[in-house]
Amino acid sequence: MATIEDVAKLTGLSRTTISRVINNHPYVSEEKRKLVLEAMEKLGYVPNSSARSLRNQKTSILALFIPRITNPFFSELVEATEIAAAEHGYQLIICQTRYSPEKELNYMNLLKTKQVDGVILASIQNEWKQLKPFLQYGPIVLCNEFDDCANVPTVRLDQVYGGYIATKHLLEQGHTKIAYCSGGYRSNVAKSREIGFKKALAEYKLTFDERYAFRDAFHIADGKRVFRQMMALSNRPTAVFTGSDEVAAGIISEALACGYRIPEHLAVVGFDNQAITELTNPTITTVHQPVKQMAQKAVDVMIEKIQTKKYDVQEIYEFPLQLIVRASTVGSELHQSEA
Repeated sequence: MATIEDVAKLTGLSRTTISRVINNHPYVSEEKRKLVLEAMEKLGYVPNSSARSLRNQKTSILALFIPRITNPFFSELVEATEIAAAEHGYQLIICQTRYSPEKELNYMNLLKTKQVDGVILASIQNEWKQLKPFLQYGPIVLCNEFDDCANVPTVRLDQVYGGYIATKHLLEQGHTKIAYCSGGYRSNVAKSREIGFKKALAEYKLTFDERYAFRDAFHIADGKRVFRQMMALSNRPTAVFTGSDEVAAGIISEALACGYRIPEHLAVVGFDNQAITELTNPTITTVHQPVKQMAQKAVDVMIEKIQTKKYDVQEIYEFPLQLIVRASTVGSELHQSEA
């Protein structure tokens, strides 16, 4: 393990200057600060006086990375993960990245400095090649979000199938002009749902009209915006598949405020099966994700990796999705499961 002397030798600076950089002392030039930080990164130096003992220290703490705590899907995932971690005698800390690649990398230093025993990534903001080096410090488990390049365990859902069954349901209701609404463009979850969406269209000999694509929609307010954009089109869609129940609720709210009827004028399908789907009027057709089972599996796998110290093994654990049909697409209450 590199020492502060190694950093001083590589930079040609004194130990005092290195220490001042580590402790964010104000009286250090930006040039020297940059030089020290680059040397620390190159040497893999952990700025902690007891770093050598920390290498084998167990904190009994896990970190869960999520993009936004106010999203009900991630709130439910946080609760389920905390319960599962507690069953193993672990505490959970939450790291909210707000979709920032920089914040994600900064939080990864919790693993590097041995402040947590492992990291569970429920979203990914960086390419895997930027995250992979942190495996030398501890285990990483992907949960919900995934990256085929990642050589770590992944607990995921069949998102292609989720997009497929949601779209097929709308097609079975007679819709041919179907809009697609998704979140972040980096997300493999969103990309997979779009693949399923287009697969269902292709089965009905339909091609996707890019004018019906609405990206970067995450909140209720985004749903309201998307509805206004759809209604501004000369050839309006009669149905929309969204990647979020929040967005679906926003679309429905704005539609009703503008005098439109759901599903008569616009059928709406959400995703996640959040509590809000049964509180709106009409209630929302959605795709149910088994969040509790996914969280439990992610924690179980993480504990196994901590114990075996085999971090760089790709394992895929995939859970099924269910279509829940409600009034926003058929006009009457009907719960339907599809395996």
